Amino acid sequence: MSLDEVRTKIDNIDQQLLRLLNERAELVHTVGEIKRKDDLDIYVPGREHQLLRKLAALNTAQNGRLTERAIRAIFREIMSAALALEDSLKIAYLGPAGSWTHQAAVNKFGNCVEYIAEASTEGVFGRVAAQTADYGVLPIEHSTEGAVHHTLDHLADSSLQIYAEILWKADTAVMAQGGGGIEEIHGRAQMLAHCRPWLVQNFPGAKLVEAASSSAAAVSAKQSPAVAALGTPLSAELNDLRVIATSPREFATQTRFIILGRRSGPASGNDNTMLMIHSRDRVGALMEVLQVFASRNINVRQIENRPTPGGTQARFFLEISGHHSDPLLQQAITALEEHTVEVKTLGSYPAPGWVEER
Repeated sequence: MSLDEVRTKIDNIDQQLLRLLNERAELVHTVGEIKRKDDLDIYVPGREHQLLRKLAALNTAQNGRLTERAIRAIFREIMSAALALEDSLKIAYLGPAGSWTHQAAVNKFGNCVEYIAEASTEGVFGRVAAQTADYGVLPIEHSTEGAVHHTLDHLADSSLQIYAEILWKADTAVMAQGGGGIEEIHGRAQMLAHCRPWLVQNFPGAKLVEAASSSAAAVSAKQSPAVAALGTPLSAELNDLRVIATSPREFATQTRFIILGRRSGPASGNDNTMLMIHSRDRVGALMEVLQVFASRNINVRQIENRPTPGGTQARFFLEISGHHSDPLLQQAITALEEHTVEVKTLGSYPAPGWVEER
């Protein structure tokens, strides 16, 4: 075929795609009306996960040229457009704009919904509690820094719950106005330390300067051609900077983010649950708690402990395999409460089956 013939075929396919997308939007609108009538959540993470997994499998079965990552990215934007049509979905996130949390939120919800930057964890919780945002996105664990205690402590004191989670793996971008003459590289202290060997090798002579945030580093780079910044590709876009280098895979970081909601996510068949447990601070307290789960063959995936005011109680955060509505998990919680242990469910959410990347 000639080039013109190929382009004509592409134009015809695009017309069919547009017609089908609008047909899909009409059906999604009908779904939205049913959900509003029955007071159901517009965004259902378990359904999203099942749909994306099914589409990726269909693509493989058809020997499609597109990669699974490409399929997920395309349909995430299609679903994002549908969410925006139905409910003008508002997502609060720990800012500022261009932060790692902002980047993870956009990768999860797409570019069509509304994003609201908040300067603090308290601000995100406040937005969701006041219903001026539908969901909030907050970090809960860094591969280089461990648990994010601000998020855990706010969950302990709030009626809000974890609705879903995002596993995010990111290469670090070095961004600047141009490509040479870099005298300083600005970034968060932890990120500079993590990437130091690679930075020293690739930018010899450049001074590494600590910044309050990745976004603040990007602003410094925007103000001076001699300054580069470590941060997200989104931050480079927002600040009109060029990505001049990307860290190798061995310097990638992985972060867990929670999607904060006003209730737990519905059971998906493959879920995790976060529990906060208060017990007397004494020898064997944690072992007794764990034995309650072990005796029922319930997997405790992760444990974090936090101090309590006065220091008379032990506070544990446990991530458990299963949904809080599962009978065995309910039995375990009842057994703990019978032994004067306080248990608070912080949310049930689909176990992540995909690591988001950019």
